[in-house]
Amino acid sequence: MRQRVFASGLAGFVLAASLFAAGTVVSYPSGSETVSGYLAVPQGGGKHPAIVVIHEWWGLNDWVKSKADDFARQGYVALAVDLYRGKVAQDADTAHQLMRGLPDDRAVRDMKAAVAYLRSRPEVDGARVASIGWCMGGGLSLDLAVAEPTLSGAVIYYGHLMTDPATIAALKVPLLGNFGGQDQGIPPESVHEFEAQAKKDGKSVDFKIYPDAGHGFASGANPKNPADAKDANARTDAFLAKVLTGK
Repeated sequence: MRQRVFASGLAGFVLAASLFAAGTVVSYPSGSETVSGYLAVPQGGGKHPAIVVIHEWWGLNDWVKSKADDFARQGYVALAVDLYRGKVAQDADTAHQLMRGLPDDRAVRDMKAAVAYLRSRPEVDGARVASIGWCMGGGLSLDLAVAEPTLSGAVIYYGHLMTDPATIAALKVPLLGNFGGQDQGIPPESVHEFEAQAKKDGKSVDFKIYPDAGHGFASGANPKNPADAKDANARTDAFLAKVLTGK
């Protein structure tokens, strides 16, 4: 019996693994520079929706790459950008320094370059591209939605929110946001204010605040709030399926 269970589990793992090709590092132009990212592609023919995956302040680490792999298993071409140009932080002090040293305009340029690169690939349906980010990357996912209004959708995990009414009024991209009620950096009041203003302007915004969760509650291999992380990720999967496949 134990052997049959093991064999069944192994078969499921092999099947899941066969749904996407192993991720690889790719290079593409960003202005006059060449940048790189981690690309995960589903197997099979035809064109697929695509997602720009934006890392936290740690940089393009193994967890972010694993998220790109997860999206490829769901049938999306996923490009995890490397905004730090090869640097990855192992401690909070280094992460803070790397984040502070990232020019806002360069970050937006690199993310727009990622969108352009995805749309240039033969296996990508260029009309169906979304973005997702966590922490620093969550705020940048929103920034990309402002800079690239042709996106199909953008997901924000506890990222910064702009306050300028004109910028909010100009938003065209549907948004999904997951936030922590105990987040000291992005307090619930700011989330409510942004959502209220956006909905007043007729924008498509679906934000949820998890009362007992703090910042980064859904990040990492062992999330701080597993139940909230599971719910937030389920919301994200449903949103991406809707905006990228119409399901």
